[in-house]
Amino acid sequence: MRFDLQIIGNLIGEGSRVLDLGCGRGDLLEFLQSEKNVTGYGIEINEEKVIDAISRGLSILRGDINKETRDYADKSFDYVILSQTLQQVYQPEVLIKEMLRIGKRGIVSFPCFNHYGIKLQLLLTSKAPVTEELPFEWYNTPNIRVITLRDFRIFCAKYRIKIIKELAISSHYKETTGKIVGFIPDWFARYGIFFLSSS
Repeated sequence: MRFDLQIIGNLIGEGSRVLDLGCGRGDLLEFLQSEKNVTGYGIEINEEKVIDAISRGLSILRGDINKETRDYADKSFDYVILSQTLQQVYQPEVLIKEMLRIGKRGIVSFPCFNHYGIKLQLLLTSKAPVTEELPFEWYNTPNIRVITLRDFRIFCAKYRIKIIKELAISSHYKETTGKIVGFIPDWFARYGIFFLSSS
């Protein structure tokens, strides 16, 4: 399992109710069900990934996370997770507020656009950076926004979202190992993970 998902898994309490938005093939849900006895559900738009997850016994709904979350009652879940999907969301403020309406806690992770490798690419080439975390050219990327750790902190302050815990990690895309960055995370983090609450 990806290193960032391992970190997220460690934040989840035993026996919780969990909703994973943009859950892919359900690797995190599968881990949480087997290791933490959670009741887990996922929403994923990619039909092939949904079929794969369901074939492994996971409860995954095919749909748009922006629409499907509206059907849940307040505080239906202990945790709602949005992992490495925020950069593709059209209205992040709406979705994150919705996450914190239907969940007691939210966990958001995203690739950081503040890593020193990105800064150097911009400085030396004057071109849109291409990295393992964001491996597309400007014209064919599915990502519609780039985010830094500081951007997300400012966002949370603006919308009065409480950051319970913030973790900066350095791991290559899809790698199963990595490390938590303590020294100048705004330069050395490849991914940010934020543990959130609405109050």
